[in-house]
Amino acid sequence: MKDSMLRRIPTGVIYENGHLISAADHDCEPADLAAKKTLAYKILTAHNKSGNPDKLQIRFDAMASHDITYVGIIQTARASGLTEFPMPYVLTNCHNSLCAVGGTINEDDHVFGLTCAKKYGGIYVPPHLAVIHQYAREMLAGCGKMILGSDSHTRYGALGTMAIGEGGPELVKQLLLQTYDIDRPEVVAVYLTGQLRPGVGPQDVAIALVGATFPDGFVKNKVLEFVGPGIKDLSVDMRIGIDVMTTETTCLSSIWETDERVREFYEIHGRAGDFRELHPENGAYYDSAVVINLSEIEPMIALPFHPSNAYTISELYENLDDILYETEQKAKVSFGDRVQFTLRDKVKNGKLLVEQAVIAGCAGGGFENLTDAADILRGGSIGNGEFSLSIYPASQPVYMELLKNGSIADLAASGATIRTAFCGPCFGAGDVPANKGLSIRHSTRNFPNREGSKPASGQIASVALMDARSIAATALNQGVLTPATQIDVDFTKPKYFFDGSIYEKRVYNGFGKAEPDAEIKRGPNIVDWPKMEALRENLLLQVVSEIHDPVTTTDELIPSGETSSYRSNPLGLAEFTLSRKDPDYVGRAKEVQRKEMQDKMLAAANAVLGAASFGAEGASGLSPITAENTTVGSTIYATKPGDGSAREQAASCQRVLGGAANIAREYATKRYRSNLINWGMIPFTVEGELPFKNLDCIYVPGILGKLTGGELEAEAYVIPQDGSAPRKFKLQWSALTPEEREIIAKGCLINYNNRNM
Repeated sequence: MKDSMLRRIPTGVIYENGHLISAADHDCEPADLAAKKTLAYKILTAHNKSGNPDKLQIRFDAMASHDITYVGIIQTARASGLTEFPMPYVLTNCHNSLCAVGGTINEDDHVFGLTCAKKYGGIYVPPHLAVIHQYAREMLAGCGKMILGSDSHTRYGALGTMAIGEGGPELVKQLLLQTYDIDRPEVVAVYLTGQLRPGVGPQDVAIALVGATFPDGFVKNKVLEFVGPGIKDLSVDMRIGIDVMTTETTCLSSIWETDERVREFYEIHGRAGDFRELHPENGAYYDSAVVINLSEIEPMIALPFHPSNAYTISELYENLDDILYETEQKAKVSFGDRVQFTLRDKVKNGKLLVEQAVIAGCAGGGFENLTDAADILRGGSIGNGEFSLSIYPASQPVYMELLKNGSIADLAASGATIRTAFCGPCFGAGDVPANKGLSIRHSTRNFPNREGSKPASGQIASVALMDARSIAATALNQGVLTPATQIDVDFTKPKYFFDGSIYEKRVYNGFGKAEPDAEIKRGPNIVDWPKMEALRENLLLQVVSEIHDPVTTTDELIPSGETSSYRSNPLGLAEFTLSRKDPDYVGRAKEVQRKEMQDKMLAAANAVLGAASFGAEGASGLSPITAENTTVGSTIYATKPGDGSAREQAASCQRVLGGAANIAREYATKRYRSNLINWGMIPFTVEGELPFKNLDCIYVPGILGKLTGGELEAEAYVIPQDGSAPRKFKLQWSALTPEEREIIAKGCLINYNNRNM
């Protein structure tokens, strides 16, 4: 990726009179005071209930969930005493829309959602009407607001709204009038200059940003604040398209300066009162910065299997064989010898050929992306060969306007097929490529198997992320990878008109109108959470999966696609845990749940540790290990787990199968670590040489007291399964709030709430 497009500033900067200045070269007030001038500080402070500016307890203005998360959230909240939704809570149905798996179970979930919206006072958006984030942009966002969503791409910063995607239990806390507790995050200035060239779109900027910041965690768990002169020439749709992809940097949230273009957006959507002009104060301090020269951004491609695997398309063609070979080698880390993955067989006459293209969802399905794609394809043909193009407008109002202005006709006439508002192509529930196929997509992610292939069945396919404009250019060339800047086209940029009557006719808006006597309809697949046991004094674990990939995604921890239909059934869904990464995991975890196995583990721990010597300290000080004083469970080791989705099921499925902890070098995202905590699992970390291996047992004496007492590490003992001598080592965990410590001690958030009601 070319250095002229983007550069990082790792040290503090001051934003003054529209320019970034090094804090070291500037005679300014102390950083802690100047930091209060950022937009992020002001919005967070306005929503903080703790009274402590550094230990935040946030109450959000609104929330949103879709149909593979809201059932579990509402079930958890009901088990914890829910009586009414205390804020606008939108339940969209954009993930399990097809109702194609398991007979009635998807539509049963939708009926459950509608009846809960009536009983508790929620907002219900029927299937095919809007994807979650487009509805939130159109109807929920507001300048200065904060929104929490149970989807990782909950990002509305371009509209002046700080939004955060988290696992379901964090939404449960808000429904129960609890708070979202975090240390005050660092704030990174994303300083935009210049102006995008024709043919370059928001996904090009986003891929460049992700490629520059994800690999070393430059903005991990921080807030990105977009400022600078380059904003004014970006349409709101362009800003939204960049903003939604900030999730892939692993930042916590985002916020942008707002201006007359944002005012117009709110006016178009009939919500002029939700606009406020937002700018940081002169002299605002940022902990670091990313400078993006929009004029230098080129059409980009993120090759499999991560949005950060970023190249300019021109760079790719200059080094085609080398780059594709490197990508193939990276794939071996995830797939090993299970499947043979190659991309170099798609090179013909020096050009890369792709079989499929998709423009969809919260990232690709926006109005301007699709009108620009229509301009490129108008009068052309995608051909009648293997290549195909699918278009998914992000909402029915967007679809309606594209129909009215003729863009749908232009796209369809080229051979593209037009679908409804649906997130399926983003997670493998639609447009699954053929085996060994390569799909280019303007969507959010291209993780391994996220497109729906099943390596355990000998299948492999892959996705490369691109902008809608270059996808349309490639379609015009019938599958030959082509940057849009090589196409001679007049972008018409038609004006958008929003027809709100579409929602008025179909959306159930029950906020503030709860009907306590309304009956909740539950299909046979909707199952209550099983009982979770409280943590005992000691902890005895067996390692039942060992993963050494640099990063493990939530898609690998619990697959998406067809398994999403079972997310309202905790026991049924748990059967799929790690199924595409470690098919033996479920059987091993279930074995640890058996009383006979637990008795065997306890006896072995007493025998081995009672006879062992560990130098000067010895092991004789260990008290007898019994079923009454020791939690017995399973654990997994992964180097850096939790990148990607906010789905709580990546943790809860482990818990349902008896998981009591994860062990990692670090956790890829805050939201995955939070999910572990809220389901009563300890987020251990380990340093140095790994002292255990798969199937070894680990004993952690006195863990309950250490957690509740505020300590940050514990001595642990490895009991090797090969019969070799036990070893002592240390397990750590980063700081936990008092509430988080108590949640783990009680066994899960449901127990915590029930025992504190």
